[in-house]
Amino acid sequence: MLHRFALSLLLLASFALDANAQEKVDFARDVLPILSDRCFTCHGPDAKARKADLRLDIKADAFASGTIVPGKSAESELIRRLITDDASEKMPPAKSNKKLSAKEIATLKAWVDQGAEWGQHWAFVPVVKPAVPKFGLANPIDNFILQKLQSEGLKQSPQAQKERLIRRVTLDLTGLPPTIEEVDAFLKDASPAAYEKVVDRLLASPRYGERMAWDWLDAARYADTNGYQGDNERTMWPWRDWVVKAFNENLPYDRFTVWQLAGDLLPNATQEQILATGFNRNHMINGEGGRIPEENRVEYVFDQTETVGTVWLGLTLTCSRCHDHKFDPLTKRDYYQLFAFFNQTPVQGGGGNGQTAPVVDFTTVETRNRLKAAQKAYDDLVKQIAPIEKKLRDAGAVMKNGMYETTLPTGVESGLRKGPNGRAEPNTDEIIAYYKNKEPEYVALLGKLKKAKQQRDAIPIPRVMVMADLPKPRDTFMLNRGAYDKHEEKAFANMPAVFGVPRSGQPFSARRYNRLDLAEWIVSPRNPLTARVTVNRFWQTFLGTGLVKTSDDFGVQGEYPTHPELLDWLAADFVESRWDVKRLVKLIVTSHTYQQSSRVTPALLERDPDNRLLARGPRHRMPAWMIRDQALAASGLLTPTLGGPSVKTYQPAGVWEEATFGNKKYQMDQGEALYRRSLYVFWRRIVGPTQFFDAANRQTCSVKTTITNTPLHALTTLNDITFVEAARALAQLSMEQGGGSEVDWLAFAFRRVTAREPSTAELKLLRNAFAKQQKLYAADHTAALKLLAVGESTRNAKLDATDHAALTTVCLLMLNLDEALTN
Repeated sequence: MLHRFALSLLLLASFALDANAQEKVDFARDVLPILSDRCFTCHGPDAKARKADLRLDIKADAFASGTIVPGKSAESELIRRLITDDASEKMPPAKSNKKLSAKEIATLKAWVDQGAEWGQHWAFVPVVKPAVPKFGLANPIDNFILQKLQSEGLKQSPQAQKERLIRRVTLDLTGLPPTIEEVDAFLKDASPAAYEKVVDRLLASPRYGERMAWDWLDAARYADTNGYQGDNERTMWPWRDWVVKAFNENLPYDRFTVWQLAGDLLPNATQEQILATGFNRNHMINGEGGRIPEENRVEYVFDQTETVGTVWLGLTLTCSRCHDHKFDPLTKRDYYQLFAFFNQTPVQGGGGNGQTAPVVDFTTVETRNRLKAAQKAYDDLVKQIAPIEKKLRDAGAVMKNGMYETTLPTGVESGLRKGPNGRAEPNTDEIIAYYKNKEPEYVALLGKLKKAKQQRDAIPIPRVMVMADLPKPRDTFMLNRGAYDKHEEKAFANMPAVFGVPRSGQPFSARRYNRLDLAEWIVSPRNPLTARVTVNRFWQTFLGTGLVKTSDDFGVQGEYPTHPELLDWLAADFVESRWDVKRLVKLIVTSHTYQQSSRVTPALLERDPDNRLLARGPRHRMPAWMIRDQALAASGLLTPTLGGPSVKTYQPAGVWEEATFGNKKYQMDQGEALYRRSLYVFWRRIVGPTQFFDAANRQTCSVKTTITNTPLHALTTLNDITFVEAARALAQLSMEQGGGSEVDWLAFAFRRVTAREPSTAELKLLRNAFAKQQKLYAADHTAALKLLAVGESTRNAKLDATDHAALTTVCLLMLNLDEALTN
């Protein structure tokens, strides 16, 4: 036993010597993650879960009673407990299933021997702009990246080929591929400013706002329905259009933040500023029977609080509903003080109305007149039907034992009793089935009534749910385990104490803090998180992974930045630029780091498989929404209209009906609506658009959608009507505009999809594939016509059907190339 113990000490000493020889142990980078992951569960911020009355997240407590003796690891109880062979004393205990590696123990030992210098979690330290490393590169980003690469013995890759570069940046900034004309113009421009001119053009495009809005809608949990079983519709799309407008107009990010959190509280608030607060009302609404309104209301405030915590603070607040955070210095009181900011809306939590006040009405005079006429047509039919239904009910009533009983089926009698305005559509269908042969005139009127109701309900009445505060403040209580009716002591609106904001458990002597105070603090220098969290997500958008990989968690359990100095420089520069988003985006995409070739050598792939050191350019599979938009754009089908009500595109039959027990029936739109951008596709919250196989569910806030690549996706990209029709349209466009030969058609289509010319070998493969398909469709003309009939767009009947079908199949192949699905 003694021999083994001595050997352990020798190993630890050697690790420690290596650590000392290399660099000084950094508390925030090296020590805190170990303590948080292995120790804080029992010895951290959560008082109720704390064991042995020992805290290791507070310096004074950790240094008390010899737990940590600076400079003397041999005398530190912390180290002794980590290396002892006595199972009753060893930490972490075996039952915790937590273990420290020898290297981690050596790190802690070295830290203690170096003096146990304490620190704070890096993300909670105020942002200080570091000096840019002096490598003489024009873009500051590249200087930071090069410094890291040189320390790792690596260098950056050369710039990507111009065709690949313009495709990359065009997709990243607009979500759409470049046109052949745009590619040619870039290739011909030999000036040093050629690429920058492309970036400026893209940032000025209205498509830029549409692309940037998608990520924000994920974060804001935007949808066109409420969610839950009823999943009633809502009309929040004017808020969605405001987001597009805000990005296009480059609304400074601090104002973008304040307006969404508290635009209604600004002095002389405009309608636009009030509309922006729709962000807070994008939460789900539970209208299920038997739900308690106050329970619903509290759930909505939970959602608002936690969404703000994720989007702007990068903190996981949810566990603090019930107890102090187990890892971060956030108490349960901190949580309910944030909760108090959002606890003042007049919403009561009852019902499932997706237009629950307060709302902003965007109905036009024309729409009001249409609605008035449609309502009158419906009411006139109700007046005709009501007396008929009274007679039918009376005819079905018989006296039995001194009481009236009905001879009608239960469902029919109930539907008649509720009347035309009170029954659901399935009741009406049951009545129609029962009286179909008995009362044909009445059944005909019911048919007209159903149609009139559908026409009335199809008229959009855009009322956007927004924020407002009660004139008399609502008391906020801390809740026992988050239960809406288990009140504990009162809580008053305030910011988390860890950030040095004065706090109190008593009412404020002056006015209470409100959402405007919170919003202004979020974008103030006193908050070290917002700028870091925000620039990290923009980096994630364009480089694939954030400088902090855990973009939704900047707490102690989150990942340490790969380039902490760069992150802080970007954060500080963003604030100094007055929160200029387009400037930040341009800085990122004009860096050589972004423009690098994505080619990777086997050695570099083994050394840095996830490209965290950025020795090569970004390359990642596009999200499903972008894959769809690319197909529509490349094919020429894309409808360029901006904004407006959400549209219903192609979807397999029965999806809504299956998910809603037949209560919601999908009615596909027609014409140009089918080819609108994915941003505008109607989003039913309980079953999202089927084409978006890797999208967030929009039920809760999501700032880090996982992009996946499985063979199952090919079921969509090879077989869905959208992609088959896009291939047909692309083939037609190629035959009409691509040139006079089959080779010209194939090269034209290939460039529309990939932005580059096919190589000789690639063109040979495409010609062989086309010839094979020609032979097949020449032998089966019916199959060719069937393929060419897919989709609602009109086909040019003058084109040879065999050639068109063959080219359609090859175009579908192109749309499914790895190069086409990847950016």
